[in-house]
Amino acid sequence: MRALTLVPGDAGSLEVRDVPEPEAGPGELLVEGLVMGVCGTDREIVAGEHGRAPDGEDRLVLGHESLGRVLEAPDDGGFSTGDLVVGVVRRPDPVPCGACARGQFDMCRNGRYTERGIVGRHGYGSERWTVEQDYAVRVDPALGDLGVLVEPASVVVKAWAQIDAVGGRAWFEPERVLVTGAGPIGLLAALVGVQRGLDVHVLDRVADGPKPDLVRRLGATYHVGPSGGVMDELEPDVVVEATGARQVVLDAMSRTSHYGVTCLTGVSSAGRGIQVDAGALNRDLVLENDVVVGSVNANVDHYRGATEVLAAADRDWLAGLVTRRVGLDDAHDALRARPDDVKVVLDLAPST
Repeated sequence: MRALTLVPGDAGSLEVRDVPEPEAGPGELLVEGLVMGVCGTDREIVAGEHGRAPDGEDRLVLGHESLGRVLEAPDDGGFSTGDLVVGVVRRPDPVPCGACARGQFDMCRNGRYTERGIVGRHGYGSERWTVEQDYAVRVDPALGDLGVLVEPASVVVKAWAQIDAVGGRAWFEPERVLVTGAGPIGLLAALVGVQRGLDVHVLDRVADGPKPDLVRRLGATYHVGPSGGVMDELEPDVVVEATGARQVVLDAMSRTSHYGVTCLTGVSSAGRGIQVDAGALNRDLVLENDVVVGSVNANVDHYRGATEVLAAADRDWLAGLVTRRVGLDDAHDALRARPDDVKVVLDLAPST
């Protein structure tokens, strides 16, 4: 069986290798891998920036955005042969902390969790894989291969849940949302905003290519330009920040309407600074009752919510998010970002 593997920390180690066939244990599904989504986290792991192999092993099977078809399932588990499924990424820490003990491992407090294809567990980038039934989520068969979008959509569903939780501290009826960044997370965040009936705006730095068209087809408004000016014009009630760009993050935190909620989903690189008037930022946050909240990862409930979001979406629009699909043998090419990429996926099926 072939799998996409690497040595974490070694930037030149990515290769497709033969690995042992997986065997499903009690309560596990045996799954045929169909497609694997590629994102910035995968590229960082390939670059040697982070990642950890399972204990006692040198190499890690990459891949946390999954879609597969069940080959074998226990008789009493609720899954059947032929079901489309995705595997949840994170597993709770072994202690566990209070959040992990309650199934909210996306909010782990001690950092001892593991993650498929990222930290301490093999990922889903192989021709076959296994997954515990409790961490498998069934996908509407009508979605087909677009079910690979469930994992990024789960991150967005969690982000909106965080926004709702923060907004629920008082009366909260937002009307206008600004999403910064038109990558998969940003576009899926915009999709949820449109499904909620909000006035959705998306800001990105590119003026052409597929992104502006995808936003307009969604019924949202696309913006290009300095983030501060766009935010001053819109005064959004909610900002979903999905770039991690320093100035955009700062503008998002400081330029919402009164009682605004900013949800940060993008991760900034460390090591370079910008000048910040901390006093003015503090004054705005306090006097306007603003909130800034970070959101990452997702639990099983968020995955299930993501399947509902995708099932309600226009299939042609979702298909437009997948701008490149390449074979497993061309994984190096898939993991090199191109300017017009939105979502790149790897086809795990053997070449014919």
